[in-house]
Amino acid sequence: MTQLSPNFWQEKFETQQTGWDRGQASPQLMRWLADDVLNPRNGQRIAVPGCGKGWEVAALSEAGFEVTGLDYTPAAVAEAQKRLREAGLQAQVIQADVLTYEPAQPFDAVYEQTCLCALTPDAWIAYSQQLARWIRPGGRLYVMFMQVSRPGSQQGLVEGPPFHCDINAMHALFDQRQWRWPTGPLTQVPHKNGLFELACVLERI
Repeated sequence: MTQLSPNFWQEKFETQQTGWDRGQASPQLMRWLADDVLNPRNGQRIAVPGCGKGWEVAALSEAGFEVTGLDYTPAAVAEAQKRLREAGLQAQVIQADVLTYEPAQPFDAVYEQTCLCALTPDAWIAYSQQLARWIRPGGRLYVMFMQVSRPGSQQGLVEGPPFHCDINAMHALFDQRQWRWPTGPLTQVPHKNGLFELACVLERI
């Protein structure tokens, strides 16, 4: 499959076709922060790939993290930077392709919410390898796996974005040689568009 171009996403932002945007930080992120599951005492450097309008970047900056937000499109980067300025918060937000971006040093954590499901599935292996390189051993990946049920999937069609992040495929993608998975069921996080995400914290081995 051909990756969706920056122009595709730029048009979405310019025409306000951003149905994935909640208009606020994810409730699951706020829950992780409130419950001390995500805490800068365990490592301050965190990346937010596909940061969009920057709601999560701002929330993490306010919580005391050293945040790097990444997005494919100039419009998203501009909106995120504007949000930070208006809130008086500090964070780095840069235009970058997550499949080629390399940080100067590993991150303590990555918050992944909308990037994986926006990439076509043939890019998932490359992206998961990027995440493994970005995160230091012992660091964590706070991830939201988008669940999308479409009739076409029963006919073998790959439809998106957002693309369905089947949990069996996710276990294969983030395999146990590199990642430690939690035991027990994952938390369902409803989305305003009628879909839901599965919230998960993976530890980099």
